[in-house]
Formats: sequence, C-alpha cells, structure tokens
Amino acid sequence: MMSGIRYQRDLRGTEDLEYAAPYLRMRKVARVIRSVVAARAQAGGGPGERGLDLLDVGCGPSTLARLLPAGVRYHGIDIAITSAAPHLAQVDFVENPIAFRGKKFGIVVAQGLFEYLGDLQSRKLGEIAALLADEGTFICTYQNFAHRRKQAYWPYSNVQQPEDFRRDIERHFRIEKAFPTAYNWNPTHPNRALARLPQQWWSLTIPVIGHLLAVDHCYVCSPVR
Repeated sequence: MMSGIRYQRDLRGTEDLEYAAPYLRMRKVARVIRSVVAARAQAGGGPGERGLDLLDVGCGPSTLARLLPAGVRYHGIDIAITSAAPHLAQVDFVENPIAFRGKKFGIVVAQGLFEYLGDLQSRKLGEIAALLADEGTFICTYQNFAHRRKQAYWPYSNVQQPEDFRRDIERHFRIEKAFPTAYNWNPTHPNRALARLPQQWWSLTIPVIGHLLAVDHCYVCSPVR
C-alpha cells in the first residue's frame, strides 16, 4: 500500500465526463443491487414504505441512480459535485470521514474508489462499516493489480495485490460474494462490443485466467458486528 497523489477535485471533475453514461462495471453493480433488494423483499425485509437508503461513495455524476430499482433512495458523496441536490453532498473523504448527515444506510457502494485512497484504506473501510445498517450490504470494486500487464493509472495511490485488499475487507466485513467485473487482455474494461456485450451478464470467477485477465473485482459484503 502506498501513499501518493491525492485524487484532486479538478481531476475528478474531468474524469466524471467520461462516466456520465452507464458502463460495464456500473451495470454489473446495479444488477447486484437489484438482486440484494429482491432477496430482501422475498425475505420480508424489502424497502417497504420508507424505502431503502443507498449511499454511493465517489458518486461522480450520479449515473448509478438511473439504474436502481423502485424503492431505493439514492444518496451520493464525492469530492466534486457539479449539480447541487438534497441527496448529494460534496465531501473530501481523504480529509473527512465517509458519512452523510448522520444517516445509516441499507446499501453502501464504492466503485473504483479505494485505488485513490493511499494508506487510508483500512480507516475508510471502518468508516463505511460504521454507517452501514445491521442487515446492510457493502458493494465495492478494486482494480486487479495482478493482471498480466503490470501497469497502473498514474493517479492511483493505493496499489496492492487482490489478496491484500481482500484481507483488509475481511477485517470489517464478511465477503458474501466476489467476482471479476470483466476479463480483458489489457487491464481496462473491453471497448469492443464482441468482448463487452457477453460479459454484461457474467459473474464468473475463472481459475488462473481470472487472476491474470480480470480487470477488477467486485465484492459483496455484509457487516461484522
């Protein structure tokens, strides 16, 4: 784990322009959310009249909100919020705790966030655990730095092997499910439709190949109390 470049507000704002439309990883995360909500409804603990509160940590342009099922109330925090709204808060969560106005959440999502948090990873996982409801679900992704092509995006300040990241998650959560969001010869999500479209429906862990070709991993977790 390395300390390094902070994920500055101007960089985040520039990157947000690239993620205004739903992309492969986000669609997979949204599908996980829908399955969590469906499972709760089947068990009699669904959103109900009050709804189920979800916090999107590092929400960017809030694209995920467009993919959520009915009954899920979306909240987002980010270092750069371009459009003010009651359900959004601009928070520099390197300098400040991950939180949203004292609320607890049934689902917390963090996509492509921990790669930028330097040596704050464990502290931020603990903060998320503290704001998750007792029966809540934490969904996060993390880049596969064991990919066959050893390279990392230049602003990343937290580069480690998947097993190290997983070990830190397990200090705060129970991992219920983990899978690669995509496979690709290069360490980026596939752009070609022939490779991208079939993978929208996969949640497969392929031994050996997954270690070398997974772009990143998605972890679906429950709190440890």
